[in-house]
Amino acid sequence: MITRLLVANRGEIASRVFRTCRALGIETVAVHADADADLPYVAEADLAVRLPGNAPGETYLRVDLVLEAARRTGADAIHPGYGFLSENADFASAVQAAGLTWVGPEPASIHAMGSKIEAKRLMAAAGVPVLEAPAEPTEADLPLIVKASAGGGGRGMRIVRSLDALAREVATAEAEAASAFGDGTVFVEPYVERGRHVEVQVMGHPGGVEVYGERDCSIQRRHQKVVEEAPAPRLPEATRAAMHEAARAAAAAIDYRGAGTVEFLYEAEADRFFFLEMNTRLQVEHPVSEEVFGVDLVAQQLAVAEGRTPEPAGAPRGHAIEVRLYAEDPAAGYQPQSGRLTAFEIPAEPGIRVESGFASGSEVSTHYDAMLAKVVSWAPTREAAARRLAGVLRRARLHGLTTNRDLLVEVLGHEEFLGGDVSTAFLGEDLHSLQGGSVPGTPEQQATSFFAAAMAWVERSVAGRAVQRRIPTGWRNVHSAPQVVAFDLRGTEVRVGWRHDRAGAVMVDLHDEVHGVRLVAAEPTDTGWRVVVDHGGVRSSHDVRVTGHRVDVDSPWGHLALVHVPRFTDPADAVASGSLLAPMPGTVVAVKVEAGAEVAAGDAVLVLEAMKMQHTVTAPHDGTVTAIHVEPGAQVASGEVLAVVEEQA
Repeated sequence: MITRLLVANRGEIASRVFRTCRALGIETVAVHADADADLPYVAEADLAVRLPGNAPGETYLRVDLVLEAARRTGADAIHPGYGFLSENADFASAVQAAGLTWVGPEPASIHAMGSKIEAKRLMAAAGVPVLEAPAEPTEADLPLIVKASAGGGGRGMRIVRSLDALAREVATAEAEAASAFGDGTVFVEPYVERGRHVEVQVMGHPGGVEVYGERDCSIQRRHQKVVEEAPAPRLPEATRAAMHEAARAAAAAIDYRGAGTVEFLYEAEADRFFFLEMNTRLQVEHPVSEEVFGVDLVAQQLAVAEGRTPEPAGAPRGHAIEVRLYAEDPAAGYQPQSGRLTAFEIPAEPGIRVESGFASGSEVSTHYDAMLAKVVSWAPTREAAARRLAGVLRRARLHGLTTNRDLLVEVLGHEEFLGGDVSTAFLGEDLHSLQGGSVPGTPEQQATSFFAAAMAWVERSVAGRAVQRRIPTGWRNVHSAPQVVAFDLRGTEVRVGWRHDRAGAVMVDLHDEVHGVRLVAAEPTDTGWRVVVDHGGVRSSHDVRVTGHRVDVDSPWGHLALVHVPRFTDPADAVASGSLLAPMPGTVVAVKVEAGAEVAAGDAVLVLEAMKMQHTVTAPHDGTVTAIHVEPGAQVASGEVLAVVEEQA
C-alpha cells in the first residue's frame, strides 16, 4: 500500500494527483524549481523539496535529484505526471531499483513505445493498421510530415509541401527534437490534410486491458491539442468499436500496465484509421474521459500500482469538452506570453471543472509550457456542453497576460464545430480566420467599455489626490475642449473624450460616431472599480482593474486589455528605426547573419527559444544589418533590442 507519494512534475498535473491522494488518505510530496516555488501545487503538498535552478535539464529532468527528494521525505512511491520524465524508461527502472513503487507501466513497455519508429513496427506485427512511410519520397507523396521519434506535443514536427524544402525541414525538426527530448531522431510519413485525431484511453492490468472510451483531439494549433472531447462526434459505431479493439490489442502486445493512450489518425472520408503512437502515461486531456465514465483515472493508476484491479469502464453518459487555456497570442502566431497574472478567476459552476497550476498573482515563466489551465464542461448533450463551456470562459477574469480565451470561445460557438465537422486542419484553414484577437462587441458597445476604462482611470487619479478631492471629476467652470484619456489597444491608440456637465460625466465622441454615453456610477471594489454606463437608456456594468498602466475591462460583451498612454513620453524609451525587438523573454539559439549583411524582408535574422518552442525573428524589410546586440546563449527580455536592420532607400 502506498503511504506517501512524490509527484515528479509541476503545476496542474501535480495538483490533480494530490487531489486524489487526499481523497485516498495518501500523503504527498512536491518538487519544485525556483521559478515554481510560489505556485499553488507546492503549498497543496504535505512536503515540498526544492530543485535548485529553473531549466528543465537542471530540475525536473534530473533523476538523481528526484530520487534524493523521495529519500529525504520518506516517499514510498513516485507518480511522473505527464511530460518531463513520465515516458523515460531509465527513470522508471531507477525508481524501481530504489525500492519505490512506480505509478506507471513497466520500463520495458515504455521503451517499446518510446521510439515512434519501433512502435509502428510493433503495432504492424500486432495487426494494428499503420501509415506506411515512403522510402524515397516523390512529388506524388506530398504533403509529408516530419515527426520526432522520441517525443510529441508538436515539437520536432514540420509539414513539408515541397521536396525542395524537405532537407531544411528535417534539419529544423532534428534540432528542435534534440532540444526538447535529447534525441534528434525524426522520421517522415504521409500527411493527411483533414484527418481527425482520435485516441483511446486504456488501463492495463494483470487480468487484461480496460478501455475507457475514446476522445477526439482534432482541434489543434502547431500540432498541439487545444480542444478535446469525449465521446468522439460523428464516429460510426463500428469504427468506434474497431478502434477500441485495436487499442486493446496494442496494449496487450506489450503487456501494458496502468494508464495509457493509443492515438489514431482517422480519415473520415474513407472511414479508416491508422496508429499514430502510444503515450505510456496519463494524458493532459484525461478529465473528459473521467467525466463521461464517472471514474477517477489517477485512483485507477494507484490501484494498478498497488496490484489491484481497476474499476470496469461501464457505459458512457453525456458529453464532456475540455479546452486548454494558454498564455499566448493567437493573433500573433500563437506567440507565448510570460509575466504576472494580475487576475486569474474562472467561475466555479455546476458542470464545470477547472484544473490549473496558477492563481491570481502567479508568475508565468518562460521555462515551461504556456498552458495556464484546463477548463472542462459536462452536460447531457454535446451542444449543451459547448454552450456551458463558452459561457464560463466569457465570464472568466484573465488579466495581466494575453490568452487564447477569445479563440476558444469562437471555436466552441462555430457552426462547423457544433456540427461535429472537426479535423486537425480546423484552425489552419483560411475559411475560418479564427484568431481570437478582435475587439469584442459592436462599435457602440466598445465605446462604452473605453469610456468605462477612462472613468475608472480618472476616478483612481482623483482618489489619489492629497487636495481638492471633493471637486467633481473633470469639472470646469467654462466648457472648452473635452478632456481626453488615451489608451493603447494592441498597437492602436484609442482616445476617449469626455466632460462633466450638470448631470455628471458624459462621453464626447471625438469622431462623431457614438453619442449619448453617460456615467451612472463609478464605485471602488475590492479589486478595482465597478463602472456603470448608460447608453440610450440601456445600462451596462463594467469591472475595471488598473494595475500600473494596464487597464483591464470586463463587460457583458467581453474583455479588453488596454494600456494607458501618458500625455508625455520619455525620449529614452524610443528605439532606433528598424530595431528588431524580442517578442517574448527567451534564449537566443542562433544568430543567422552578421553585421553588414544584406537581407530581404522575411529573411531569418535570429532564432529564440521560449516555452519549449523555437521562434524565428525575421527582417521586417529589405535592408542592411547595421547591428547585432546579442549572441547565442544570451537570455533576453521581452522588448529588448536584438538587432537593427536599416531599410534600403
